Amino acid sequence: MPIVIAIDGPSASGKSTNARLIAKTLGYTYVDTGAMFRAFAWSCLKRGVDVHSPAAVVAALRDWNATLECVDGQVRLLVDGYFPEKEIRTAETSAAASSIAAVTEVRAWMKEAQRSCVKFGDLVMEGRDIGTHIFPETPIKFYLDASAEERSQRREAEGVNDDLAARDKRDSTRAVAPLTVAVGAIVINNAGETPQQTSERMLVEIRRLLAERK
Repeated sequence: MPIVIAIDGPSASGKSTNARLIAKTLGYTYVDTGAMFRAFAWSCLKRGVDVHSPAAVVAALRDWNATLECVDGQVRLLVDGYFPEKEIRTAETSAAASSIAAVTEVRAWMKEAQRSCVKFGDLVMEGRDIGTHIFPETPIKFYLDASAEERSQRREAEGVNDDLAARDKRDSTRAVAPLTVAVGAIVINNAGETPQQTSERMLVEIRRLLAERK
C-alpha cells in the first residue's frame, strides 16, 4: 500500500505550499483536493448549472466527463480532457466550490476519486477532510493552523479578499466531512513561520513516523 501523508487545515493555513515542498523533498505525488472540487465547480458554472441547487449539482455530477492524470508529480482532474488551471482560481469558482462541496453526492464522488490516487504511488494529499474522511487509516496526519487574522493577511498578500470567518464556519459546520482535527493528527500552528520552517518541522515528524513503520 502506498504511503499517504494527509495535510488538513482551514484556508490560508499553508497546506498547499507545505504539501508541495514536502512532496518535492520526498519524491511523492502531490494531490490538491481543493482543486478537484474547484474543477467540478468550474464545470458547473461553464454549463450554467445552479450551484446552489443540490439537485442540479447532482444531475451535473452524473454526466460530467472527468479523468485523473499525473503530470510532473502532481495529480490533475481533467474536464473533457482539459485542465482549467487558471479558471479554477477565480473568486467566482472559489465561491461555487464552497457550495458544491456541501453536497453529499459530490463528496462521495470526490472521496472515490481521491482514494484512487494511490495508483500514482506515494502521496502528499492536502485538503479539509483527508485525515478524517478520505484516508483516516493513514498514520501520517497533520493539521495546519494559524489565527484568522494571520491567515487573512496571507490572503491579502496574495491579492485575494476572502471572508475567511464565513468560510471557516461553513467548512467546520457542514453535515458531511466537516473540517476538524483528525484523531492522531499532529497539530502545527505555523504563525510567524516561513513555509520552509514549517515544512522542516513536518519532515522531522514524517521521517520519525516512516522509521516507525519499518
